[in-house]
Amino acid sequence: MLRKAPRLASWNKSTDPDQVRLREYLDDTAQLVKHRPAPGGPWSLLLEVGLPAGRDLVDMADLDNYAFPLATRLRDEDLVSVWCTKRHADTSRVVIAPAAESAGPGTTTYTVRTTASATTTAYKEQVRSAVVDAAAIPTGAVRLQLAFVVGPRRNWLNLWKPTIDALDPLLGRTREDRDWHPQDGRITDLGLHVAVDPSLGHDIVVGIAAAAASSCH
Repeated sequence: MLRKAPRLASWNKSTDPDQVRLREYLDDTAQLVKHRPAPGGPWSLLLEVGLPAGRDLVDMADLDNYAFPLATRLRDEDLVSVWCTKRHADTSRVVIAPAAESAGPGTTTYTVRTTASATTTAYKEQVRSAVVDAAAIPTGAVRLQLAFVVGPRRNWLNLWKPTIDALDPLLGRTREDRDWHPQDGRITDLGLHVAVDPSLGHDIVVGIAAAAASSCH
């Protein structure tokens, strides 16, 4: 059980109150799990975010922005899977466990090999091309899993946000006239996975699987 509530990623200056609270939460959580080391070999990180009962679970509170700071703080070369969920609860928790295979949500996986830098619009365009003809997921909560295959020097955590930003054909847009702003607050269960393939060089292979949460049991 977490002693401090999870905090969203912040890009404000270091003295900003959001940054201060984020560091306090990360320091406390790192201390909490220090004596529960990950088992030898590939491991998974699970963050369950508890939100107040009156909070709309499918609006804002983007899960990748909860997962990214904690995964960055705890990461080592054996972290191959990060899970993040949000639910109505008075408490939040973090779990470290051996990595295990998992079935993706829904029945379809979309796959794309990207060649552009992940910091560019071209990368997002390549990812979007994989799902541009997919049926939009009906209104409501979504389960999403992304599986990345990368070269050995890639920081795969930095791929999460630009990849999710490109999934507006599945998630819908916050505004019709805005590219790269999907309704990703709808994601209530997020799984992020990585495998390393030295032959890829700078290319990235992304597998995308998503479905309405009610259809993923």
